[in-house]
Amino acid sequence: MRNYEYIIACLPDLDQDPEKNQGLHVHPVLHEIRERLEGSDVELLDLLLSGYEAKNLTPAFYERVLAHRNRFIREFFSFDLHVRNAKVAYLNRALGRPEGQDVIDLEAGEFMEAGAIESVLSLTDLLAREKGLDDAMWDKIVQITELDIFDIDVILGFVARLKIVDRWLRLDPEKGRELFRKLVDEIRNTR
Repeated sequence: MRNYEYIIACLPDLDQDPEKNQGLHVHPVLHEIRERLEGSDVELLDLLLSGYEAKNLTPAFYERVLAHRNRFIREFFSFDLHVRNAKVAYLNRALGRPEGQDVIDLEAGEFMEAGAIESVLSLTDLLAREKGLDDAMWDKIVQITELDIFDIDVILGFVARLKIVDRWLRLDPEKGRELFRKLVDEIRNTR
């Protein structure tokens, strides 16, 4: 028997403002969700979480999730792929690399938010850029699940937002800037 109502009722409130999530312990929340899910729902959770591991973000992974039967998985990873491709295209332009290099070229549907994402990528403050991208992802997650009430998609949407919260809980502004500079330096060195 699925117990979505109980799981959803026990979830903590999340906020887009990182400061309002201080004190939240992400890993115990994820563990509790996993413990209460059953069978194929655990597989969906694992699939969603595998999309947060860089080694998994291959064309084969995106082919799988874009064709998945679960609507949240399809729509979330379609948006994720569009945003990742937009970031790569932006970096290609900024670093003078060939257009299309390192882009995963799959049919992921229409990218309605392309202009907004491009505006965020154009921000000069690195932390504001990352926060803007995460805010866009947060808004997309809310949009995908806005008509769901007590189903697995609400739980998957919560976990996706929880991963955003977790990222910001682990970063402070200076550390974030330092990590981003390191990433840019690494990319420049691979040209």
